[in-house]
Amino acid sequence: MDEFPTMTERPENPLKEQLAALRSRLIVLHKALIDSERVEYEKSFGKLKSPQEFLKALINDPWFAWLQPFTAMVAGIDEMLEREEPLRREEVQKVKSDARALLEVREETDDSRRSYFEALQREPDVILAHAAVMKEIKA
Repeated sequence: MDEFPTMTERPENPLKEQLAALRSRLIVLHKALIDSERVEYEKSFGKLKSPQEFLKALINDPWFAWLQPFTAMVAGIDEMLEREEPLRREEVQKVKSDARALLEVREETDDSRRSYFEALQREPDVILAHAAVMKEIKA
């Protein structure tokens, strides 16, 4: 069976398919957030000279620290998808609930939620990716 089922094939594991779809949408959102934050970072501190310099800033600079929960969520989903034992419905629901909480938008709150709110306000790609994740969570 191919990695991606065709319309006529039934998924091998519907829970795994749900989780993989959520992961895919989160990756798009994560990239949109990183791209948006890079623009804002470079406005404040000057253009980064190389991809290596950007990666170093992304990992070590406190400016980007609020993105860590998104990174951790994708990594956690990867671990779930790679394990041998079957997924349980409760686990997938918990991941969806955690994703919903992570994407909760509030202007008056801690730094990470405020940063997320600001990214949604300034970047159409973030808005579209946010909507796609929320749609997947509700599926």
